[in-house]
Amino acid sequence: MSEADPVPAPASSAPEASVLDALNATGSNGTDALNATAKFVATPEGTALAYGSLVFMALLPIFFGALRSVSCSKSKNAADMPETITSRDAARFPIIASCTLFGLYLFFKVFSQEYINLLLSVYFFVLGVLALSHTMSPLMASVFPTSFPNKQYQLLFIQGSGESREEIVNYEFDTKNMVCLLISSVVGVWYLLKKHWIANNLFGLAFALNGVELLHLNNVSTGCILLGGLFVYDVFWVFGTNVMVTVAKSFEAPIKLVFPQDLLEKGLEASNFAMLGLGDIVIPGIFIALLLRFDVLNDFGPVVLTSVVMKTFEKLVQQEFLKPVEDQLDPLIAEVLRMRR
Repeated sequence: MSEADPVPAPASSAPEASVLDALNATGSNGTDALNATAKFVATPEGTALAYGSLVFMALLPIFFGALRSVSCSKSKNAADMPETITSRDAARFPIIASCTLFGLYLFFKVFSQEYINLLLSVYFFVLGVLALSHTMSPLMASVFPTSFPNKQYQLLFIQGSGESREEIVNYEFDTKNMVCLLISSVVGVWYLLKKHWIANNLFGLAFALNGVELLHLNNVSTGCILLGGLFVYDVFWVFGTNVMVTVAKSFEAPIKLVFPQDLLEKGLEASNFAMLGLGDIVIPGIFIALLLRFDVLNDFGPVVLTSVVMKTFEKLVQQEFLKPVEDQLDPLIAEVLRMRR
């Protein structure tokens, strides 16, 4: 080989050259290409903040919704009347929820996700404004001064005439409610235009609180049927298939609480979210609200029913586990244990 002959490039240089060309083709020395393939890894602090915030937000509608369900059960206003869930409703609920979930999954697979979410955004905008307005009403009633001119209004729809008249809608509201509706509409427009996670959470918390307040179980057995059925529902659709996760990620609606895991790095513009579905808040919440109403109805303290359950469990443990052990102990020690109980 003469000195003028070119030296052949190594075989491995061709792939390396193509990689370098792809990186140099971007406008920022390959940063865009690397970011496109990089997967976000949350820091321990970001993860703890996100999941701790989700737990705190989940407790808020359960606590305040349960308290408001007590006054709601005594209300005579048609707008505040609760919806009672019977054992038959509880047994059918997992089946209806499964059909709805799978139907949404098929819709997202067949039709354009963009148009479906546009329709759902308008629908949940209306529901969210009403739910947030209803949630804010008691707070606004205490904020406004007594000198505020608060006028009463009534929205009444009647079907028929004469003796065959039938009320379709009978809703009473006042000026404070209209102010709440205006503020909620501003939040609704913010959510509709920006889909910001804070606006999503405001609507989600309002939905959850109203659900705990207005959905009432008629007895404990109904709650057990509902929780048991939804346990099987969750196990099948979450762990057995990818249907629940697919719908949750495709469904752009305030049906879940979200909190960014990269909030510390990106601030309010963070985009990597941890999520918690509203069903995981409302369903246990309505059972807790039932227990609270039971305590109030029987003039007990708000923790009496829990104490009764724990005392029953304690006696069960003593009879089934401690008593056989005591029979094998020294009589003096066994007597001391009985005296301490």
